[in-house]
Parts: sequence; structure tokens; C-alpha cells
Amino acid sequence: MEEAQRRLGKGSHVTSMSSPQIHRRHPAGIPGWKFYDADDYHPEENRMKMGKGIPLNDQDRIPWLCNLHDVLQRDVASGQHVILACSALKKVYRDILIHGKNGAPLKCDESGKEEKLAEVKLLVVHLTGSFEVISGRLLKRKGHFMSPELLQSQFDTLEPPSAPENFIQISVDKNLSEIIATIIETLK
Repeated sequence: MEEAQRRLGKGSHVTSMSSPQIHRRHPAGIPGWKFYDADDYHPEENRMKMGKGIPLNDQDRIPWLCNLHDVLQRDVASGQHVILACSALKKVYRDILIHGKNGAPLKCDESGKEEKLAEVKLLVVHLTGSFEVISGRLLKRKGHFMSPELLQSQFDTLEPPSAPENFIQISVDKNLSEIIATIIETLK
């Protein structure tokens, strides 16, 4: 945890809760942080595909992740701390959240001079749990577009974070208040 704190550093940063479709709840215990659920940003085509039990592929996910990067970039540039609940299953997906599709983006000011945009600093909170526990939670979830049958494909796709990524790992066997307390402690 201390290593995660050191790499995060000072300034605005983003926390991504990465996990194979664990039921998400707004982490209200972290005041001053804006919350986004990445599922709210899926295009209708992705929602329909998942609703039919068809797993998303990279071509489906990359535009969605680029859109999420833009949302994070905007908030980070304004100094806002952000929590993003997102199944960023692969390292390349987490890289897109940090850098966008083509690496660190540049923007031109009115004089035509390029300036580097604010850096998105990412702490991945990797929530881990057994297939059985997560499947049980998915089956209790009502009104979500993702078919529970897709869980195995998410486990198959998952590339757990590893060094040099900035991450912590927390078991979903803990209750929500313990998970939030661990995240808050890491962010201090």
C-alpha cells in the first residue's frame, strides 16, 4: 500500500475499481471525489450485445475507454478527484484510461503552441473474488444490461494488475465499509 501511495503522488488522480462486473455501489464514504460508473458510458450497441450474452471485444471496448479517458482528463484538468467504477480487464485498457488511445494527448492553445494536458494518475483498486461469489452477486442484480452468462468471458479476459502498475488488491469478501476504508487509507 505504501508503494501505491508513493507512485500516486500529489495532485489530482483517478481511482479505478477494476473487477469482473462486481455489483457497484456509490462509494459515498469518500467525500470530495466525483463518482462515475463506466457502464453508464457504454454505447447502445455494446449494451445490446451484452444483453444478448455476446462478450465485448477490443473493437467494442476501445472507443468506450477513449470516451472514459476524455471524461477523466476533463475532470483531472480542473483539479477534481475522480472514482471510476470500471471493468478495465486488460492492462491495455488501463493504459487507455491513463493516456488515451495514442499515448499522452497534446492540445494546441489559441496561438497554435502545443501544451501537454493534465496527467491522469491512476490507482487501480483491483477487487478480487471467486467466480462463485461474484456470480451469486450478479444473479441478484436486477435491471442491468449485462447478462450474467458473460462472467466467465470476463474472468477469461482478466489481466490482473501487476508492477509497475499503481494498484492495490482488495477481496470482495470484505464488507463495503472495509473496502472503502482501505481505499481511503491508500489515498492519504
